[in-house]
Amino acid sequence: MERASSSFLIIGEALIDIVQRYAENPVEHVGGSPANVAVGVARLDNTVKFATCLGDDARGDRIRAHLTRRGVQVVTDPTETRTSTALANIDETGAATYIFDLNWDPGTIELTSDIGHIHTGSIGAVLLPGTDDVVAALQRGSTQATISYDPNVRPTIMGDLDKVRAQIESIIGYSDVVKASSDDIELLYPDLSLEAVLTRWGNLGPGLTVATRAADGVSFRLTGTGEFVTLAAPPTRVVDTVGAGDSFMAGLLSGLFDAGLLGGPEARDRLGRATMAQVTPAIARGSRCGAITVSRAGAYAPSLDEL
Repeated sequence: MERASSSFLIIGEALIDIVQRYAENPVEHVGGSPANVAVGVARLDNTVKFATCLGDDARGDRIRAHLTRRGVQVVTDPTETRTSTALANIDETGAATYIFDLNWDPGTIELTSDIGHIHTGSIGAVLLPGTDDVVAALQRGSTQATISYDPNVRPTIMGDLDKVRAQIESIIGYSDVVKASSDDIELLYPDLSLEAVLTRWGNLGPGLTVATRAADGVSFRLTGTGEFVTLAAPPTRVVDTVGAGDSFMAGLLSGLFDAGLLGGPEARDRLGRATMAQVTPAIARGSRCGAITVSRAGAYAPSLDEL
């Protein structure tokens, strides 16, 4: 399949992760799930535009420089009074928990004619007032681009899970690919199996639904065929899990794009008719990206040469 000549638009928060590792002093990294995905997709040799909000401060300048160095073009950046932060507490097992201080109001998000795929997720997709701008962009963008979504559930800042679940499912209705962690799914649907949730989401519209399961690998379902498959996780050494899901998402999107299954309405149709053999290499690329990321400190994004 010939690769599409279109750009990715990533929409969502960029922030500073203040990483407090077990028994060590805190270290600051550029983060935010959508920002991590933007960098990850760019590192995999794609053209990436990023709509976000940053402060007029040293942390905001650091994020802008970080994104620019990695080939990400910031296209929407209404200046806030301060840059958002997430305090990531890393326990002795390498697992991360977060405390957020967020500002999110991107305004109208422009969709240029070169945009072939739009990705959003995490807090920026559900946090007012910016969520209205995100949803409006998805509504407009669905006529020219494929859409992906990662809920990346954070109950401490997203609020009541019943309301969040309804909003998440509304966004899933605009999406072609949805990926969530098994932990996210357990929070949202404690009484349903992974397969039942992926089936539920596929019935809302996406052609591909995916659940990452850390050391237990990844499960995914093709809506068109109803097939549900689980792949084992690649071997790796865990330093921490910061950015692992975002790295998986970047690898998945890159792989689907290279296979001609993302990148506009025709690609959407191909994804709807895709076989497991066509989709599995992109899932495997996502898994390899995630495995590399957990072997490094912070939200490291691998390049194609490292896969």
